[in-house]
Amino acid sequence: MRTAPTILHLDMDAFFASVEQASKPSLRGKAVIVGGLGPRGVVATCSYEARVFGVHSAMPMAQARRLAPNAAYLAPRFALYRAVSEQVMTLLRALSPLVEPLSLDEAFVDLEAGEAAWDAGSARLSGAKLRADIRAVTGLTGSVGLAASKMLAKIASEQAKPDGLVLIEPGTERALLGPMSVRTLPGVGPATGDHLRRAGIHTVEELAEAGEDELVRLVGRAHGHALYAMALARDERSVVAERETKSVSVEDTYDVDIHDRVRVGLEVQRLADRCVRRLRGAGLSGRTIQLKVRRYDFSTLTRSETLRGPTDDPVVVREAALRLLEAVDTTGGVRLLGVGVSGLADFTQEDLFAQAAGEAVQVAEDESREERSKEDAEEPQERRWAPGRDVHHAEHGHGWVQGSGLGRVTVRFETPTSEVGRVRTFRVEDPALSVAEPLPLVRGPAGRGAWS
Repeated sequence: MRTAPTILHLDMDAFFASVEQASKPSLRGKAVIVGGLGPRGVVATCSYEARVFGVHSAMPMAQARRLAPNAAYLAPRFALYRAVSEQVMTLLRALSPLVEPLSLDEAFVDLEAGEAAWDAGSARLSGAKLRADIRAVTGLTGSVGLAASKMLAKIASEQAKPDGLVLIEPGTERALLGPMSVRTLPGVGPATGDHLRRAGIHTVEELAEAGEDELVRLVGRAHGHALYAMALARDERSVVAERETKSVSVEDTYDVDIHDRVRVGLEVQRLADRCVRRLRGAGLSGRTIQLKVRRYDFSTLTRSETLRGPTDDPVVVREAALRLLEAVDTTGGVRLLGVGVSGLADFTQEDLFAQAAGEAVQVAEDESREERSKEDAEEPQERRWAPGRDVHHAEHGHGWVQGSGLGRVTVRFETPTSEVGRVRTFRVEDPALSVAEPLPLVRGPAGRGAWS
């Protein structure tokens, strides 16, 4: 293990909810909950103001509504989250070539590889500068952990939350970990934690005292060896630069089980088209088409078909997904459908014979725009006017949906750079109102706290 705390772990604070607060002036300082809004939805992220009421990630949305009935409940806007995430990842890559993203809002950085740090003092300075740069570029806050290993850096960032920095000095790790719960260690979930608790092991110190042989007996050879090493603060894992995408997939969970076989087929086609748009957006194609079906009884079936060559043709993917559906019994109802493509490549079979690459790219972009417009036109009303979604009105400009029902949609007209906006209500079929793309987050000059 290293002798200097030069591994950095960044975890953005309440990321999805913070982005929503940054882009909606009326929600700043308010309880915001982002996730699936249907009866089967779960909380993806909630603001710290919502956590005061006991709301947390992965909680059923129905429970969250009981705990915080006056919070703002919003559908996620992943396109915007990805854009903000890329801004943050760009700042991390400026520190070091070794950046290991774990999700949109979390990553490890090897500061030593980028010569951004070589001891505790320089590591602390790099971490502080990173937090300041993130705030200046995005207006958001992130928590930073610094340590000599990935495990300890992640533990440090958790201690730093929210909006803080914690550095674990080499040589102090055992003393720090000792009194902590075994659940603090990576890989120790509820089941393993309960198993250890029944054996009288509650803390990391007790884990180390149990010894490696006893841990192997309790949880198995591989897990036992790993647990003992972690209890002794040993973690030799390196920061690994971004891994290649292995697959691209999309899926939807339905509020009410789908029983109509024709509707199931239409949903599969729509998901196939969305999947292809993601493929093209990433400049990829794939050979293996996958279908995922979760039935009314929670049983999940997956089917796949491998093509002769990679493709990003929506017709090919759509037809393959429908062929796979033919082999699946949907009697009783379907609660989730998904379509994915794997065996990825950065070319399609057709590219091998293309004469004008630039023209082919333009055609693909035009088709993508046409398909996106078609999906918007055919989108169910409840999704088109989902709370939090961006809209534009011919007279009032950009706004976001606060709610809809009974043929009406309520919109608050404001932007990331405006004051708190006014609320107006329209008929859902109002021709002046349309779905819009999210506006970027833009910070004001001189690092002002307000958006301007």
